[in-house]
Amino acid sequence: MPGKIADNNLADKGRRSYEWAASRMGIVEKIRAINESSQLLAGFRLGFCLHITKETSVLVMAAKSLGADIAICSANPLSAQDDIAAFLYNRGVNVYAWRGETESEYQQCILDVLAFRPAIITDDGGDLHSMAHQQEAKDIVGGTEETTSGVKRLVALERASRLLYPIVAVNNARTKYLFDNRHGTGQSTLDGILRATGILLAGKNIVVCGYGWVGKGVATRAKGMGAIVTVTEVDPIKAIEAKMDGFEVMRMSDAAPVGDVFVTCTGQTCVIRKEHFLKMKDAVILANAGHFDVEIDIESLYNISRYQPVQISPNIERFDVNGKRLFLLSKGRVVNLVAAEGHPPEVMALSFANQLLSILYITKNHDTMEVKVHSVPEQIDQDVGSYALDSMGIKIDQMIEEQEHYQHSS
Repeated sequence: MPGKIADNNLADKGRRSYEWAASRMGIVEKIRAINESSQLLAGFRLGFCLHITKETSVLVMAAKSLGADIAICSANPLSAQDDIAAFLYNRGVNVYAWRGETESEYQQCILDVLAFRPAIITDDGGDLHSMAHQQEAKDIVGGTEETTSGVKRLVALERASRLLYPIVAVNNARTKYLFDNRHGTGQSTLDGILRATGILLAGKNIVVCGYGWVGKGVATRAKGMGAIVTVTEVDPIKAIEAKMDGFEVMRMSDAAPVGDVFVTCTGQTCVIRKEHFLKMKDAVILANAGHFDVEIDIESLYNISRYQPVQISPNIERFDVNGKRLFLLSKGRVVNLVAAEGHPPEVMALSFANQLLSILYITKNHDTMEVKVHSVPEQIDQDVGSYALDSMGIKIDQMIEEQEHYQHSS
């Protein structure tokens, strides 16, 4: 069967991880159960570029059970979990992914997924969509996008009148960004930092770069573990929000000399640069929670380091700058997936429920969808919220007739 993975012998371990995640992701399982008999994805080829984790395997197996043929690659050269890749490959999925791909191997895996000629592609970060546009893929009728970074890239294509097919921006669903970006990344980023370093957060000066939903999550959880949190921002409104949420707010140039741990959460490039490295004190830790490895200017870090970086452990490199030690985590790639296992399954259930329902929406409506970046339909957002409450055993009030009338009266 077409595909390339690291070790087929890991399939049984991957199966156990899949079963554990599925037991925590009842929303996706409910959508699968409701739609399985109708086989709504039969005849559709799906191409996925996602972090290959146990949570992702639940989405992939749900789509497969609805009749889809699937090819998948990793959304990051270092984020694939080899046991999950082996499990999916043994379940009939064309998997092109292994942990530790080179940049050229990573690009080839994306090309292999496109060679599968998918009709719908689901991406995390926009690399698959970008390659599809470079290749001028003709078979794609629609796609979905998981991340803020990826949506920005697709909106740029739309503005340039270069978008080739309709996109559903799953990242923009309330049941995605309010939970995945904030609670998921907030928890898993600190999990990655702690797994890589084992440091005590209490009393540390943590500098969070960016106060979007990801930054909010990281800052709140770091504060909850006793850290002293400073936020840097370029957006005045978000800066005010951070201040009123109880955090110190300052420029990066002012935060650089005082921070113990720096976490980038912006989706921007060169957030921490040469002038900041030179101001930092000894033994600081640098971590990135954004999708791409561009937020920390790693090239400058290499250039100003006195020696070649020393590999302290699998996810820590030491750079020597002006007699001070700067420790870079996970080579500047997304720390929660390289040094840890990504988001908890309960959070990813919300995101992947949006993905699965959006894929189903595209199969039914692609002929009439305008070629642009679409929001997730409100009904899907509401359904995911209802499924989530149901899976938690929570019941909420319904508006009575008088309230419905009052709400819509002039």
